[in-house]
Amino acid sequence: MSQDRWFHRRGTLARDGWQSRVDDTLPGWQHTGLDVADLTDQAVLPLDRTGVERIVVPLAGSFTVSHQVDGVAGETRLAGRRSVFAGPTDVLYLPAGSTGTITGTGRVAVATSPTTEVRPLRHVAAADTPVELRGAGAASRQVHNFGTPGTLDAARLIVCEVITPAGNWSSYPAHKHDDHVPGHESRLEEIYYFEAAPEAGAEVDHESAFGLFSSYSSPAGEIEINAMVRTGDIALVPYGYHGPAVAAPGYDLYYLNVMAGPDPERAWLITDDPAHAWVRGTWPDQPVDPRLPYRDEE
Repeated sequence: MSQDRWFHRRGTLARDGWQSRVDDTLPGWQHTGLDVADLTDQAVLPLDRTGVERIVVPLAGSFTVSHQVDGVAGETRLAGRRSVFAGPTDVLYLPAGSTGTITGTGRVAVATSPTTEVRPLRHVAAADTPVELRGAGAASRQVHNFGTPGTLDAARLIVCEVITPAGNWSSYPAHKHDDHVPGHESRLEEIYYFEAAPEAGAEVDHESAFGLFSSYSSPAGEIEINAMVRTGDIALVPYGYHGPAVAAPGYDLYYLNVMAGPDPERAWLITDDPAHAWVRGTWPDQPVDPRLPYRDEE
């Protein structure tokens, strides 16, 4: 089974001035989108698609978003960060029906989901972003929940980012969210956008940094991804079990998750692979990795 349909190397989805563009023009994809670009101080990126809500996420650098929301012009400065490994960033939620432009210097991501429901524009400050330390032991990771239901009032989008220290596993145990079981599991497409870097203090080439990512089939559909992932790579998970995402020893791993689906409720409800669900029960007896919470100290 080929993984080419659901796994894309950096730049292979380039379009319209974006380094990567995921949207409903891809066969079999309909509920989520992601645009990623590297900007210089001369570049202007248009946010001109209609019928989508958006979250603008600085990956590295600072940006200004000029926007038109319900006929009202405004401008929001995103302070951003030095890199995805430098802690949470501030983000901007733009409701359906809005348009705008992005200017600045660095790398930026824009998560999208088609909807006609309008929610309020919101600037979520880095200091207001809940930081969750999930798992324990070698399954410890750090989650920034700036776009999850408990933090942001969005119509459909559920967005967060995860940092996995070198040698650790995340998105583990493997789990799925492709069946509508009220109160237990929700149907959500999911995008993984990856970045990798040498762990703090290592003086090696950033281009060498990598991690691993897997997905496999469930009753909802056949899928198989077993990939070495590097900065800029994207995995699409329309259904099936997914995980682990593994940070190779010596290299930290980051991923941005973008989720949305057809269910009436906006909720992240998952079912672990029954073969590996028991692993969660071992976490209370293990400490969280002392490298977390993660801050890049350069």
